[in-house]
Amino acid sequence: MYYRKPHYYDKFSCTAEQCPDTCCAGWQIVIDENSLEKYSNVSGDFGIRLLNSINWREGIFEQYEKRCSFLNAENLCDIYKELGADALCDTCRLYPRHIEEFENLREFSLSLSCPVAAKMILQCQEPVRFLEEEDEKEECEEDFEDFDFLLFDCLLEVREKLFSIVQNRTIPIEKRMYCVLKIAKNLQTALDEGELFERDFMAEIELCLQEKAEDFSGNLYEIVQAFRKDLLRLEVLREEWKTNLKAADNLFQKGETWYVEKRDRYKAEIKNTIGQEQWDIYKEQLLMFFLYTYFCGAVYDDMIYSKGVLSVISVFWIEEITFWSWAADEGQIEEKNLLETAYRYAREIEHSDENLNLLEEIFDLDKHYKPETLRCIFVRERKQHE
Repeated sequence: MYYRKPHYYDKFSCTAEQCPDTCCAGWQIVIDENSLEKYSNVSGDFGIRLLNSINWREGIFEQYEKRCSFLNAENLCDIYKELGADALCDTCRLYPRHIEEFENLREFSLSLSCPVAAKMILQCQEPVRFLEEEDEKEECEEDFEDFDFLLFDCLLEVREKLFSIVQNRTIPIEKRMYCVLKIAKNLQTALDEGELFERDFMAEIELCLQEKAEDFSGNLYEIVQAFRKDLLRLEVLREEWKTNLKAADNLFQKGETWYVEKRDRYKAEIKNTIGQEQWDIYKEQLLMFFLYTYFCGAVYDDMIYSKGVLSVISVFWIEEITFWSWAADEGQIEEKNLLETAYRYAREIEHSDENLNLLEEIFDLDKHYKPETLRCIFVRERKQHE
């Protein structure tokens, strides 16, 4: 068995009661069967509390005022306090650690939805390195009997090349984002037409990098409005997320000219405060996170392009929503603004299969997410930086 993880993975440490937005509030916590059995056998007063504070039919902890019933006033876990770390259910023990399972390979990552993990991801200044280990353990073949090894090898090879491009800081970040989209689209087309192993994708990647930035066409204002409507279609897991999206109501009511000018001023402020180079590193790290976490999952559903769009558009959305929040009062632009938007966005996307499936469908069918449409945005952004 092979194991892969980003170089910062093992540095994660939960800040417990110091966390700015505890993971024990605001969403349902699913309990694994072994932990449920363990909890059912606890005696005494705490056993009675467990009995009354778990939804045994659904296998989840009850919530009070949207907080886990075992999250105390100090933002610490009473199960941990009373029974010890070994008593934590799998969800609480592992989060924000995440594992993607493939035949003979496990890829470990940290969930962007955790504020501490998000800070580690965004503040990483160096290009991400992936550490690999191997042991003698073998997977049960029955678990992967339909696994498409040839497709997976192709996805891994292309993703590795995309990693090198995404982390090449001599290339404008907008071009790197477009390249991910274009190659994911080419892969999808080849797969759909049965030509996946007849194409030279390494050569196609080089051609994509050689494309020149032409004058952009397309209405940014209309495209962003369409994006926001899609975000509003998603299941809302936390009410503050809805507040973030609603913050843009007034912006769009003031019309296209006002919106575009305000957005351009925001971009200028980024250059003057954080600096364009640093801002692009934030976007690079986000793009690497989404690409690493989701791209190869296409081996299970053949939705390659949707995974590419999710990786790219998530970076764009996080930046755009951060702009909406700033535009309300034009306060100082800081890293923490982008950080907060990033982990709140991830909480709505990463932890809802309903939202992920809906986005896959939208990306696959909606013209606003085609490479040629999104390119007009990236060309415009790039010209602003020059």
